[in-house]
Amino acid sequence: MKLTQTSQNLVGALLMVCGCAAHAQAFDAVRIFGPVEADGKGTVGVAVINSPEFLGSKQRKTMLLPLLDYRWKNGFFAGTSNGIGYLFDSAANVQYGLRVTADFGRNADKSPALNGMGDIDAAAEFGGFFNYFASPQISLTSSLRYGAGNDHKGMVIDLGANYAMQFAPQWRGAVGVATTFANSNTMQARFGVTAAQAITSGYAAYTPTAGLRDARINASANYFFSRQVAFTAAVSASALLGDAKNSPVVRSGSGVTGVLAVSYEF
Repeated sequence: MKLTQTSQNLVGALLMVCGCAAHAQAFDAVRIFGPVEADGKGTVGVAVINSPEFLGSKQRKTMLLPLLDYRWKNGFFAGTSNGIGYLFDSAANVQYGLRVTADFGRNADKSPALNGMGDIDAAAEFGGFFNYFASPQISLTSSLRYGAGNDHKGMVIDLGANYAMQFAPQWRGAVGVATTFANSNTMQARFGVTAAQAITSGYAAYTPTAGLRDARINASANYFFSRQVAFTAAVSASALLGDAKNSPVVRSGSGVTGVLAVSYEF
């Protein structure tokens, strides 16, 4: 199956928005679309994001964040959406590669629920990704990231399925579902309570096991003022699962994130 330029842009808009909407999982999917003309192509813009303070928090935060991504014709890419990586040459309906992303950690001072839990430092994550385009509208995404947490042994595997649609020449929409598997190191860092943390926080010691961390649904709408300029509105709803949901630091088992963004392709 060969994807046309329009189809690639349609699916690409879906992946860009769904990833942006699920800000807590900012690097859960690689969003690469369309062929690179000349030496490279890029996107610049700004996004306003309102989301829970952390996974499981009732408190909310609003952020104004830059959007900046660039792809080179030789396969390398870098930016705020996908991290830094390399896309291997493949069939038009398949994407796979390697990349480095960032886990932004967690600041215990941001919420009373984290009093005595200590900070989780920011860390680099190393991993790979694989995307499959079943049709111009349907895509499947997957990625693996390793290296988060204070012990740098955290690992997550993200899986997603997405459907894109075009309502009119200037309007595009998308819906998607996703889930994340986390290893025991990630679960312990984000949702566990060690013996030492139990003393300082007042929580009972809690040791979660590896498993599905959460599930998410996303919806978005894009309006294209021109081929280069687009406005995006998106929403993502998530639900914690298993041991993550039962953590003593969790104040809410579900959360909603909203995004408004403007972008320019150059």
